[in-house]
Amino acid sequence: MTLEFDTRFDPAYGQAVTVAPDVQRVTARNPSPFTFHGTNSYLVGRETLAVIDPGPDDDEHLATLVAAIGGRPVSHIFVSHTHRDHSPLAARLKQHTGATVLAEGPHRPARPLRIGEVNPLDASADLGFVPDVALADGSLTHGDGWAIRTVLTPGHTANHAAFALEGTGMLFSADHVMAWSTSIVAPPDGAMADYMKSLDRLIERGDRTIKDMVAAIYRDTDPRLHGAAGLSVLAHLEDLVARGLVATEGDPAIDGIFTPAA
Repeated sequence: MTLEFDTRFDPAYGQAVTVAPDVQRVTARNPSPFTFHGTNSYLVGRETLAVIDPGPDDDEHLATLVAAIGGRPVSHIFVSHTHRDHSPLAARLKQHTGATVLAEGPHRPARPLRIGEVNPLDASADLGFVPDVALADGSLTHGDGWAIRTVLTPGHTANHAAFALEGTGMLFSADHVMAWSTSIVAPPDGAMADYMKSLDRLIERGDRTIKDMVAAIYRDTDPRLHGAAGLSVLAHLEDLVARGLVATEGDPAIDGIFTPAA
């Protein structure tokens, strides 16, 4: 099966873009073959904010984030992993906002170096990063009107984490899953066995019944329309099953359990 990625994307450098209620994206101007159009930072919340992945140590990006924050308090800065396009700005943003920095932990390789081996990725690692709070798998961090659950997803790096915005179905997957490319897993920083296990963990988190999908997709729709919405979702799933992209036991049905095809 060939996977096709939609690479259409407007980075909108220098401004914040609303991607969901109380969620804004700010894209750093650091495009490259490894970063696509640039690293995406996210602002979560309305009154008191969380920042997810502050990004590279870049004056323009810091200024754009500060402008998007607009004087509102920032209580938490979440860091998905310690590559230099994701974590270095955390220190300066913390100094500006007084926020607590949270991550799985400092940078480390997924395995020890072998005799004579040199880590070719050392230059891309933020080796000085140390979070204020080390996040455990499944830990729930409460903010002002939002809650973020940590989902540890080692593989791309040993300390990679994704962040789920509770009650929305949104997961900030950072470099673990990307729309424009497959993730790079490069030993000794990363490990393919860890990466595949982490993918399985995310699949297990996915909605598998139409009822659950409707609750997430149509959460802002009048509940009286959820029955019709369920039939629309069923129609999409029937098409996906016919194309071999989704599997279900027996014929697709409104009360069936749907999973990604093997």
